[in-house]
Amino acid sequence: MRYLLILTAMLLGLVATASASDSIKIGAFFDLSGRAAFIGTPTRLVAEMAVDRINSAGGIDGRKLELIVGDTEADPAKAVNLAKKFIYKDKVVAIIGPTMTDTGMAVKMLANKGKTPIFMTVGGDPVIMGGKYGSFEWVFKSPQRSSIAVKRLFQYLQQHQIRTIALLSAADGFGKDGVQWIQELAPEYGIKIVAQESFGPRDTDMTTQLTKVKNARPEAIVTWTIGPAGAIVAKNRAQLGIDIPLFQCHGLPDPKYIELAGSASEGNRMPSTKLLVADELPDSDPQKAVIQEFIHLYTEKGYAKQFPINTHSGYAWDAVMILAEAIKTSGTEAKALRQAIENTSNHVGVSGIFTLSAEDHNGLGTDSMVIVAVRDGKFRLAD
Repeated sequence: MRYLLILTAMLLGLVATASASDSIKIGAFFDLSGRAAFIGTPTRLVAEMAVDRINSAGGIDGRKLELIVGDTEADPAKAVNLAKKFIYKDKVVAIIGPTMTDTGMAVKMLANKGKTPIFMTVGGDPVIMGGKYGSFEWVFKSPQRSSIAVKRLFQYLQQHQIRTIALLSAADGFGKDGVQWIQELAPEYGIKIVAQESFGPRDTDMTTQLTKVKNARPEAIVTWTIGPAGAIVAKNRAQLGIDIPLFQCHGLPDPKYIELAGSASEGNRMPSTKLLVADELPDSDPQKAVIQEFIHLYTEKGYAKQFPINTHSGYAWDAVMILAEAIKTSGTEAKALRQAIENTSNHVGVSGIFTLSAEDHNGLGTDSMVIVAVRDGKFRLAD
């Protein structure tokens, strides 16, 4: 009998140890191929870097995080299939990603239906907007809202007494989101849109649109797109001899933009996270130490050689870190975890200081952004 009790105790101990060491599964899907792979691939690397950092420190209550990675291929249908797999087959506790607003919108309803928190790394606001966009109860996002980027840009234009703009935008979800906020907020800042043109996100020439813009005589051009299209606008502007200021959106502060646009990028300005100008931040900025540590880890991993740090680089880091803090607080039960994420307050991240609420599932304000300018082939704080 004594041996039976000892054996039973040993077995219970083994079960308890196995239970404590079970991994915490997190789905992670990004554009690892397709037109946004230049963002999605390094975003995956950063997500893995954040998970490695947490696991090397002992995980969460002795349990390791496990990323289950998928490639959306910039295809909303593939994103839907992956989300279903994560939720119903893999039984993940949460999802990180995807990369693009369109794929984010495709899986928004699934996350709500499956009651699985999803922390998106997309730029557009509709993923965390209600009403006609559907419930966002289970959806969060780490990049600044487009509305915040527009407000920060308009603050700068207002300070520099620029009152008339021409707007060029991509005819995709991200571009349309930017247009909506620019149109809605412009009157509040005393700004008038005197010309408005759109282009396909894969178009290779925007001279027709820019010629119309030139004839409207705006004081500045604002472009809302991600990827190579922004650089094409800059080059076409230079080719047409248009010398009014060019402002890009918060999706383009990236050394790749300077590489693609070349000398046509000089002087271009755009809203950005503080990541690109970390060395110019005052020591009193709470984010500075966090950003510098991130840059050190990213560089140490060797990622910077292939994927130079850009404004997108910190999004997955912030998403994983906020999620991890919520798991520490609430455990992995879905409703409790969702509530813990929503209760995040004063989390100092790479992209800003996050304070979420039931109404705001992003939690970043205009103070999380700076305006950067290209000077001598590098991003600097704009004057």
